[in-house]
Amino acid sequence: MSDNSIREFQTHILEKYGEHDKQRGAAPTFMWFIEEVGELATALGSNDPANLREEFADVFAWLCTLANITGVDLAAAIHEKYLHGDGPAGHK
Repeated sequence: MSDNSIREFQTHILEKYGEHDKQRGAAPTFMWFIEEVGELATALGSNDPANLREEFADVFAWLCTLANITGVDLAAAIHEKYLHGDGPAGHK
């Protein structure tokens, strides 16, 4: 897996955790995602760069999990909204 491929990482998460994630479902998975966002919020206020990197990675992994459960290709969604044409107008 290259460091630069969102799709590759999303596929990795699907292959490694997909069956369990599908059984858990979107609503409970969203709660796990929110918990990780809370941990990231705490890390943002700390002086621990290693923990900050870890929490960013966790949030992204759980976002990929939610995308997998709901059938969203994150790479395509990002391209469509931010990289196609002039991108979004105003604030993201």
